[in-house]
Amino acid sequence: MGKTAVIIGAGPAGLTAALELLRQTDIKPIVLEESTFVGGISRTVNNGGNRMDIGGHRFFSKSKEVMDWWEAILPIQGSPALDDILLDRDKELQSEGPDPEKEDKVMLVRDRVSRIFFLRHFFDYPISLKWSTFAGMGLRNTVRVGFGYLKSVIHKLPETSLENFYVNKFGRPLYEMFFEDYTEKVWGVHPSKIGADWGAQRVKGLSVMSILKDVLTKPFRKKSIDQQKVETSLIERFIYPKYGPGQLWETVASEIVKAGGELRLSSKVSGIVVEDGKVVAVEVDSPEGKETIEADYVFSSMPVKDLVKDLRGVEVPREVADVAEGLPYRDFVTVGVLAKKLKITNGTKIKTFEDRVPDTWIYVQERDVKVGRLQIFNNWSPYMVSDYKGTMYVGMEYFCDEGDELWSMSDQDFVEMALDELEKIGVADKKDVLKADRIKVKKAYPAYFGTYSGIAKVREWLDGIPNLYCVGRNGQHRYNNMDHSMLTAMEAVRCVKDNLTTKDNVWEVNTEKEYHESK
Repeated sequence: MGKTAVIIGAGPAGLTAALELLRQTDIKPIVLEESTFVGGISRTVNNGGNRMDIGGHRFFSKSKEVMDWWEAILPIQGSPALDDILLDRDKELQSEGPDPEKEDKVMLVRDRVSRIFFLRHFFDYPISLKWSTFAGMGLRNTVRVGFGYLKSVIHKLPETSLENFYVNKFGRPLYEMFFEDYTEKVWGVHPSKIGADWGAQRVKGLSVMSILKDVLTKPFRKKSIDQQKVETSLIERFIYPKYGPGQLWETVASEIVKAGGELRLSSKVSGIVVEDGKVVAVEVDSPEGKETIEADYVFSSMPVKDLVKDLRGVEVPREVADVAEGLPYRDFVTVGVLAKKLKITNGTKIKTFEDRVPDTWIYVQERDVKVGRLQIFNNWSPYMVSDYKGTMYVGMEYFCDEGDELWSMSDQDFVEMALDELEKIGVADKKDVLKADRIKVKKAYPAYFGTYSGIAKVREWLDGIPNLYCVGRNGQHRYNNMDHSMLTAMEAVRCVKDNLTTKDNVWEVNTEKEYHESK
């Protein structure tokens, strides 16, 4: 009888693990997913032909293995997309690639445009050294920023918090203007109470010096999706599925089933049974009832807090249990707003359809509203909107904690608040809104405060269970990008395939300086 791997969670990490097991081993994967959909937070929600990308997902990686993996699932466009045609826009296309006007299984080549909305002005993100930046900040703030950065070069603070990390990178004035309030809006706590690890993973090599380097070299660079020597925060081009990230993961799920794997939705794991130090079975609740599935291996992308709590037949050390129980998460709410038009217009040199804003993301730094970020789904892909020419589809993103005031509001009250905020900051008039829908996501972001400082103790203890592999964002309690989550799964499969006794390669994804800064 062949061996079985139970995979907990059908997000990017879980589905990657399942497909790689089928490709590289004779182990049968059984994927258990609590919800009714695949992709986790990397999914697409379809509201009558208008599609929402939950959280926003640029398909870009410094890992060639990941880029090749994506392109093997959905090949890159070989002919212009709808907006390319309308704008008569030339771009790098794949020879003999699919035509997105005729075929659905296709990756589009997209230009990255993200800006900060602050003081009712747009600023480039990352902050650029342009006249518009200085004009928006004003002379006084510009001088403060310059002297603040010089001070940060001379006097470095101990990087004991995210606040000190940012101040060392950018200087205190720039940190206070563009990082402090937004970070607190996202995480619900002040940056001085968040571990510096978050900055090291998310901001990586970005700094004033890297921005200067980017400014000096940009005129000599060709725009390309192959930018493996460019900092992630500075990329200019990426690929994106025609119908959003969910399309890719739905395609992967289909391939897993076709290749002989199992995918069970609405299946909540209630227990992980350990005997003689190894996992032997997984208990699951589904609409069909309770079931115990025998397992030779378990790949867990469920939250660490829940994993430790669900272990059966083993005594968890009190210190490990306390750290796991105290690990914090940030929850997430998106309001999808379909409008006839927006009040904000282009204002850049980028050519857009009917002079619309070119952004995929807009980071809202304004202190008088709760919304943290806006997505313009038209700009992710013209096929995300049922009437691309006649409507704009916007995602309003809010960060909260399960059970708090924002989370507990009724859909009607929340949508009304969101539309009021959209009008307040001058993005759209309520009279132009055609429809609005609310989506809630639990445990979207693992947080770097609370008991997080003790996560190494949890990792060390869990690694002592030889056939249990923690993968993905929640599985490692690490705010990884989608490609990093996939890489943790790929490394875990290598551990199984090569009979490795250490899991260091699984946990070291997105921690090595070399990975951050070079190919």
